[in-house]
Amino acid sequence: MIQLFGAAGSGSVPVEAALTLAGADFSVVEAATWAGPGEQAKVAKVNPMRQVPALVIDGGEVMTESAAILIWIAERFPEADLAPPPGHIDRAQFLRWMSYVSAAIYSLYWVKDDPSRLTEGEASEALLVERTEARIAECWGRMDAQVDPGRYILGDTLTVLDLYVAVVSRFRPRRRKFYEVAPRMAPCIKRVDADPRLRAFWAERYPFEAGWEG
Repeated sequence: MIQLFGAAGSGSVPVEAALTLAGADFSVVEAATWAGPGEQAKVAKVNPMRQVPALVIDGGEVMTESAAILIWIAERFPEADLAPPPGHIDRAQFLRWMSYVSAAIYSLYWVKDDPSRLTEGEASEALLVERTEARIAECWGRMDAQVDPGRYILGDTLTVLDLYVAVVSRFRPRRRKFYEVAPRMAPCIKRVDADPRLRAFWAERYPFEAGWEG
């Protein structure tokens, strides 16, 4: 069994969604690391960065970094068709955008979620959050201008890239802003939200509660 350290509504959710679609045998160790040292301690034994997701696979090997884990899942369960395989015409763009979402967008939440890491004072912290959210929106827009979606971002097949974007685009500045700056990707991501295979999963791990779009 695969063991995943994660938390509802967090960056572990696309990993959980991918494992669900792959039909993998996995369990989740709930660890809301933002809740304090006790929750962080659960993860520290497998990930010294005290961050989720962290995946424990065959023989106790540990994987961290959401993009890497998602790519690994797609390769480990090829029958689920969650990524273009090596040699496929879309493989280069798949790897490009998986890395982009991780490096250009997801990494900024380390700043936005706790601006005191980089600055001091209420006004300064508020300005840092504002500018970080503006940068996130800008990055979504730049990605949107360079992709050529079909039903999904890379064509007509759902991939782990769609799952990744579907979750990260729910973080602030949230979906309404995403729809505004990424109109080409927006219909693709709405299809992920509505995928019947994930209906029960979303309800449990990242519910579409009133006002969730922002």
